Amino acid sequence: MQKRKREVKKKGVDYYKVLGVDNKTSNDDEFKKAYRKLALKWHPDKNPNNKKNAETKFKQISEAYDVLSDPQKRAVYDMYGEEGLKSALHPPGAAGSTPLSTGGNPQSFRFNPRSADAIFTEMFGFSTPDFSGGGFGNSTFASMVNGSMPHSGPMKAAKIEKRLVFSLEDLYKGLTKNLTICREIVETNGKSRQSEETLTIDVKPGWKKGTKVTFPEKGNQLPGIEPADLVFHIDEKPHPVFTRENNDLVVTQKISLTEALTGFTIHLTTLDGRNLTIPINNVVSPSYEEILPGEGMPTQKEASGKGNLRIKFNIGFPTNLTEEQKNEIIKVFRLIEEQKSEIKKEFGSTEEQKREIKTECGSNEEQKSNIEKEVFGSTEEQKSEIEKEVFGS
Repeated sequence: MQKRKREVKKKGVDYYKVLGVDNKTSNDDEFKKAYRKLALKWHPDKNPNNKKNAETKFKQISEAYDVLSDPQKRAVYDMYGEEGLKSALHPPGAAGSTPLSTGGNPQSFRFNPRSADAIFTEMFGFSTPDFSGGGFGNSTFASMVNGSMPHSGPMKAAKIEKRLVFSLEDLYKGLTKNLTICREIVETNGKSRQSEETLTIDVKPGWKKGTKVTFPEKGNQLPGIEPADLVFHIDEKPHPVFTRENNDLVVTQKISLTEALTGFTIHLTTLDGRNLTIPINNVVSPSYEEILPGEGMPTQKEASGKGNLRIKFNIGFPTNLTEEQKNEIIKVFRLIEEQKSEIKKEFGSTEEQKREIKTECGSNEEQKSNIEKEVFGSTEEQKSEIEKEVFGS
């Protein structure tokens, strides 16, 4: 009696139906074309009002393409369906099975799905499409949907951007920073592996917040796509004493009203560890700034150049005064005004000084005439006397 082969009942999602393709006649080109059309239609960014449902469909479309475009995954799926594909165990000798460990146990197949974003980037060359120009109805998206890519060479994955934070001291002095990155490398068969690499960043003295450091093609690597560039954005930690304004360092010093009027001394430790002693002898108003040239951040344009250190002041004014205190303050300021008036009287006004000097010295023309008469006599008389003595009559 001939035994009948036991039919395996397939359970789970119908990936062919998800992509809208025939399960017997469809080929890779049809899978790609169907995926492009549906991925653009259901991309979450294209469906902001129905994002949750779109995300579910987008992931399902990506998973369907991932399975059907991979010969090994498709063979297991065709035989055992979605549940069999993901269960990791199926009978020995199954199509597409890969022995991981035997020893009497059934052969196992490990389903390794790729992320929806990785598949989208592989197909279109970017991870975030711009649907503001009419979705995939414009010429660029239309060419993608119909199967022809607008790129003349390999597609470039979208750049990966990271923030790298340094202290103000590090940005003042400069340093060398070593970073270990872990890259995902996806092979053409869909399997992925992790690769570690050390990158070196030479932070130059005076680098500013927003400086970019780019490592070309150090991002994740996907089949048929140039790896993404890895871009680090330099950022600055807040400092407890100094703030930075371009190449200047700014510090705000709290002082009393007495110090503002009578003077005081500031002691500061610079970013490179030097101790500064700064006497303030001027009367400090709320808008006053003490400027120390060359004590700011290093400048990039000049090797030895530096910005300024600017000291601002937060003056502590009294919140309340008694009548007696007010009267004492008024007396002090009246005394100051009286002293100014006495000094002015002692030296006189400028115009008065000019008149006195002019009276004492006489006019310039009068002075000249007196000098001529006293020293030389008249010019004509001199000439006549000289002629008689030298030449005779």
